[in-house]
Amino acid sequence: MGRLSSISIFGFMANWSPYYLLIVVFLTVLYFMAVTKWRHGIAGNRPLKASETVLLLIAVVLIYLLKGGPIDLLSHIVFSFHMLQMAMLYLLVIPMLYFAVPAYFVDYIISRPVIKPVFQLMTRPVVALVVFNGLFSIYHLPVVLDFLKTNAALHAVYTILLSVTAFVMWFPVFNRSQLQRSQLSGLQKMLFIFMIGVLLTPSCGLIIFAQQPMYKTYTDPKAWMNAMSLCVPSGTLDNILASSGISGPQYFTNMSSLEDQQTGGVIMKVLQELFFAVMLFYVFFSWKYSEGKDEEHTTMRSLERRRQEQAYFNQFR
Repeated sequence: MGRLSSISIFGFMANWSPYYLLIVVFLTVLYFMAVTKWRHGIAGNRPLKASETVLLLIAVVLIYLLKGGPIDLLSHIVFSFHMLQMAMLYLLVIPMLYFAVPAYFVDYIISRPVIKPVFQLMTRPVVALVVFNGLFSIYHLPVVLDFLKTNAALHAVYTILLSVTAFVMWFPVFNRSQLQRSQLSGLQKMLFIFMIGVLLTPSCGLIIFAQQPMYKTYTDPKAWMNAMSLCVPSGTLDNILASSGISGPQYFTNMSSLEDQQTGGVIMKVLQELFFAVMLFYVFFSWKYSEGKDEEHTTMRSLERRRQEQAYFNQFR
């Protein structure tokens, strides 16, 4: 990835986003209250498992580091970190939530009158695939990314939209819902994961094989300064510019803009393949295990029916 100069010059606020941390902590405490103290008002509730607590805390820490810690600041400076952030958040952390949050709580949320019809539509496999991957591809169009990187409110809205649609996209694969709804078979889940990879490939390919840098916010000093003003307090940024002579993102890495862009595309593709390999492994063996259980259950049911038939005929002997 090349040498990186220290980003500590941007100060504590820019590197660690304490206000974002407070929001994350508040929402985490609220969630734990909902699934412990307040859970008794929810149908199908049960005590929280230790594994769910650990996974949820890991997911929360990753979310904070990716969107509030130094990785987020670096994602505004170096495109490689932007793609690292994308891959980790949408292909690792969001799927983790299905193992960290009890199924009954997810069912309760998605059964709310306002949410239910929308969620039922959005979790249809084809719709779920197209919506997230379409939004992801649109986001990485140069004109869209450059615009969103310089508008804090719209960037926040688009990030939330991507997160919600990513959660929806992974629902057909990882949900453990007890609601009456059709579920994908193991083979269908494997095909679904494969199709996500297929739909992500054009964006990664465009980024990797482009012959010149595509994004002004990572190459043009003026556009980059505008983007940085969204995550660095204006007074701090003005002082840094006046004292250090920073003229653009190239100050922080010895990679060229094109190398940085291509590296970002490769990072996204490699992490995608790694995460998807683990997912396919999990889905395959879960499918194999469930098929074995169904087979055993069918056999036991046949034996019980045979025993009952034999008992019926024995009474006439």
